[in-house]
Amino acid sequence: MSGPWDSGRGTGRPGDDDGHDEARGTPRIPGPRSAADNLDAARLVPLPPQPAPEPVAPADLPAKPPAEPPVPQLPSHSVLKSLLGAWALSACSAEETAAVEAHLGECAPCAEEALRLRDAVGLLHTDRDLDLDPLLRFRVLENCLGRRPARIPVPAWASAYDAETARLDALLRDIGESEWHAPVRLKWFEGERAVSRRTTVAGVIGHLMTVDGLVAGALGLDDPLGANAPELPTERTEAFWDADLSHTAAVREPWREQSHTLVRTVSFAGRGVAELSVSYGDFALPLQDSLLDRAFECWIHAGDIADAVDYPYEPPSGSNLHRMIDLAARLLPAALADRRRAGLAGPAKHLVVPGTPGRSLHLEVEGSGGGNWYIALDSPAAVGSADEAVAQVALDGVEFCRLVAGHVSPEEAAAGQDGDREAIRDVLFAAASLSRL
Repeated sequence: MSGPWDSGRGTGRPGDDDGHDEARGTPRIPGPRSAADNLDAARLVPLPPQPAPEPVAPADLPAKPPAEPPVPQLPSHSVLKSLLGAWALSACSAEETAAVEAHLGECAPCAEEALRLRDAVGLLHTDRDLDLDPLLRFRVLENCLGRRPARIPVPAWASAYDAETARLDALLRDIGESEWHAPVRLKWFEGERAVSRRTTVAGVIGHLMTVDGLVAGALGLDDPLGANAPELPTERTEAFWDADLSHTAAVREPWREQSHTLVRTVSFAGRGVAELSVSYGDFALPLQDSLLDRAFECWIHAGDIADAVDYPYEPPSGSNLHRMIDLAARLLPAALADRRRAGLAGPAKHLVVPGTPGRSLHLEVEGSGGGNWYIALDSPAAVGSADEAVAQVALDGVEFCRLVAGHVSPEEAAAGQDGDREAIRDVLFAAASLSRL
């Protein structure tokens, strides 16, 4: 039997019998196809053949960027610092050496440490003589001072010379060029009379330099007069005065350089140098007394220059003046014995066992640098003693030094006298005889 939907069967439109169940008269709507059904359907329909891809020419391919080399990882600062010792010993590998040296160009502390280690390695060579040059210490210290001036610890026995040369140099720097030609009269005592010699300011400095040269020679330094210079101070001075240099201000620089060198040398030489003998031809002094004697003469002649150019000049400090007076007092017994042998002093009154007290003169020096000394009268080997004093002389400190320099006559020197007149006269003339050109 036909129904109202017969005309539309199989068309898929409304009225088509595909959408209804014939038995129940209800429409049949198929459910969605599963994924497996779709795959099966795809396998049933073959794909058309695909053409093979045409080969692409290499030139048509995009250029690939070149591969960058791997960046080397540099060792850390601490690692490179630990390699400095091996680098200094040339014990690093080529890579380590390159890394260390590249680091040294960027790190100043490591560069300084590397230089110190490399210098230290130079001392490890065993093919060198390990005995040091005796003057090496002096040369090293002198070179250091040339780079970085420093205060030198001057021995106490050389401090007077250091001070007096500095004071005289200050005076010389303060005078004019024409004043170097100012006349100066040098005075000293010979035998029983005072003598003098005329020169110039430049001549006085030349005299000081040539006599200081005896000290320089004893220390192994250059003599300003050369290797074949005379030994006696007077002959050395005369030889220098014959040169044209003694008439110009140019003498100041070599004199001052020599005085600096003497102070530096004795400061670096050590304790034993103080007893080194310095010969003056007919007598000798230990180096410590010789420099004190040179300080005394420097002060005296600075006063001569100051008088010539009308320049105020003060005496040495109390401590240095005391050392100068003490040196003269220690030299008096030998000077008295020399005058006695020459028939210029009274004979000894007693035979004295060396090292025991004998007749003495009490020398009382007043003022700055003063003190009390007991001068042995009968023998330089005797010991001055207050208990054996037979006379006493009182003088001002500066006046006593002027007597020793030959600038004051013995008759005018003593401010007070008491006791044995002959002993007093002999000691005062012996003090004046310590002076020389």
